[in-house]
Amino acid sequence: MYEGTALHAAATDGLELRQQVAKDLQQEMTASARGAVSAKNFAAQTERIATLMRDRFRLGFVDVGGWDTHVNQGGANGQLANNLDNLSQGLAAYADALGDEWNKTVVVVVSEFGRTFRENGNKGTDHGHGTVYWVLGGKINGGRVAGEQVAINAGSLLQNRDYPVLTNYRDMLGGLLGRLWSLSPGDLQKVFPGSSPRDLQLV
Repeated sequence: MYEGTALHAAATDGLELRQQVAKDLQQEMTASARGAVSAKNFAAQTERIATLMRDRFRLGFVDVGGWDTHVNQGGANGQLANNLDNLSQGLAAYADALGDEWNKTVVVVVSEFGRTFRENGNKGTDHGHGTVYWVLGGKINGGRVAGEQVAINAGSLLQNRDYPVLTNYRDMLGGLLGRLWSLSPGDLQKVFPGSSPRDLQLV
């Protein structure tokens, strides 16, 4: 449209910059996933994971990537909503695959970062601090929000941009493992040095 006009060079530069930024963000998202399975493919992996956990292991970790939604995150619909739906479908499939063993299983979903409350200029959100941890299992004392809460308003936001960290995940996991496996405070310090385990009575 701008070819042959005085704006041609500026428009071309702008389009190239936009493409480069999109490419850089995609590379950042791929790198941040560190080879983790995507949320879309998580459900397909859960039966295999359930078999391993049922037959061989007592403790396991699974990385699920694709959460770096800096661009076009969406709201009730969009890439974040799709990822959350795929994750929930995978967790449900995992519970189904475990069968009765689900009653002796605890699953904790932990994010390595939160998101900002305000949308950025690319219709996404940037990295934040506080987030939520999901705890699931057949015998979980659930159906509630556990731990400290604050009202969400401008005054309670950390750096006026995101939710503050109110419960350190190491403290929450320490309290949970202490109840599950009767670990002593000394044992928990070996697992999470310097933590302050919090028993949120999740089990």
